[in-house]
Amino acid sequence: MKLKKIFLAAVALLAAVTVTACSNNQASSNKEKSYTPKELTVQFVPSVQASKLEAKAKPLEGLLKKQLGIPVHVSVSTDNSALIEAMASKKIDVGFLPPDAYVVAHKRKVADVLLQAQRYGYNEPSGLPNKTLMNKYRAEIVVKKGSKIKSWRDLKGKKIAIQDPTSTSGYVYPIAELYKKGLNVPKECKLVNVKGHDQAVLSVYNGDVDAAFIFSDARPLAAKDEPKVMTQVVPIYFTNYIPNDTISVRSDMSPKFRKKLAQAFKNIAKSKKGKQILENIYSHYGYTDSKDSNFNIVREYEKIAKKATDSK
Repeated sequence: MKLKKIFLAAVALLAAVTVTACSNNQASSNKEKSYTPKELTVQFVPSVQASKLEAKAKPLEGLLKKQLGIPVHVSVSTDNSALIEAMASKKIDVGFLPPDAYVVAHKRKVADVLLQAQRYGYNEPSGLPNKTLMNKYRAEIVVKKGSKIKSWRDLKGKKIAIQDPTSTSGYVYPIAELYKKGLNVPKECKLVNVKGHDQAVLSVYNGDVDAAFIFSDARPLAAKDEPKVMTQVVPIYFTNYIPNDTISVRSDMSPKFRKKLAQAFKNIAKSKKGKQILENIYSHYGYTDSKDSNFNIVREYEKIAKKATDSK
């Protein structure tokens, strides 16, 4: 009988400890995701020339302020890595991160995906947009019309314009796919880092490089500066599909504010003024809910690209 009482007391004590631990874990979890901004900081990465992008993005401040009821500050980072660091140091609340940069940020527990952008697809190889909204896109390799480079096999030893190594379409996907095909681009080609996919297209057009890795299709952006790129810069290769860009938030942001923020972006994308602003910034035409597992394919490509880069 005494042994039974001891056993019951032990069970009761274990239950109490378990409940306390669960409560503490829940409290800790809630504390970890309890941040609610009093002023919202939003940052973009330059897919086009940074100064141009900042001018296009600034009007978003007023629209977000109206939706959220708090001051909003919009800026443009120098590149993906700088934006990730700014979110890590909690200087930036919301980052418009391309897929690979998001994967890096999430791995560091810096950011969670909130939304994925929707864009109109492009007819290939003309580069002209169609009316199909998509949650995915492709990277392409472009050369100047008349070039002796006719396929990826001809890129060995050539000068190629790339984006930041965390750029999914401007680096990771082309590097990974060509590596699987037998071309180690970092080792066997001459890489030139440029800021902005429009600048990469113009570099090809001006003869500064032999080819460029860009998102499909960045040529219409460059055509605003030089219309001839639509016919004089041509694609020779398209990668597999990539998940669209993210709107990512600080990992400690509260669920309640995340929900409010997601709805704010969706509302802005549906408004006439907001649609125009978002189109001018990144050619975004809407937003859809997203989850981290959507980017597992990017993680696979990232490993292959890293293998190619490390073997340089």
